[in-house]
Amino acid sequence: MNRYFVTGIDTDAGKTIASAILTEKLKADYWKPIQAGFPTDSDTIRSLVSKDINVLPEGIILKAPMSPHAAAELEKINLQARDITIPKSQKHNIIIEGAGGLMVPINSKEFVIEFAKQFDAEVILISRNYLGSINHTMLSIEYLKSNNYNIKGIIFNDTPNEATESFILNYSGLKCLGHIPKIENITPQAIHELGKNINI
Repeated sequence: MNRYFVTGIDTDAGKTIASAILTEKLKADYWKPIQAGFPTDSDTIRSLVSKDINVLPEGIILKAPMSPHAAAELEKINLQARDITIPKSQKHNIIIEGAGGLMVPINSKEFVIEFAKQFDAEVILISRNYLGSINHTMLSIEYLKSNNYNIKGIIFNDTPNEATESFILNYSGLKCLGHIPKIENITPQAIHELGKNINI
């Protein structure tokens, strides 16, 4: 069974939609180690994928819609990565969705991206085209490479930009796993159809 950790170049890169598409395409299990705020991403996934998809219980749910370290502090929770374990009910390939971008803190010393190594998962980076996205994407890739993360590839989300995407792929040497166009009406059928754009 394969494990994929979905992270983004920023909070709004499109991790949850990408995770829904990947989960549906692979008929994988879905899991969110840390959820901060409501509605939950797990609820969003349930509303967009087939009924037979296994959405696993979150590792922890924090009430405030903010960085996990800050949300945990509000609830006086000593949040540590080691205390979050992957559910034993996993039956298939699994899509693990991070919180925010790579360097979102869990506590004063740990970052969300570290779950990828903790759970032995390949990283799928979601990049969204906007002014500054080359810088954010390349910095994310540099961090992953310099810290020896296993990178499966990149998915480009939202409005396409061939010049931007070509530069990122040529410079990084990473594989493009596909493109997710801007979606006006996000439905289960759209999620299913968009899986055809992803090569994994």
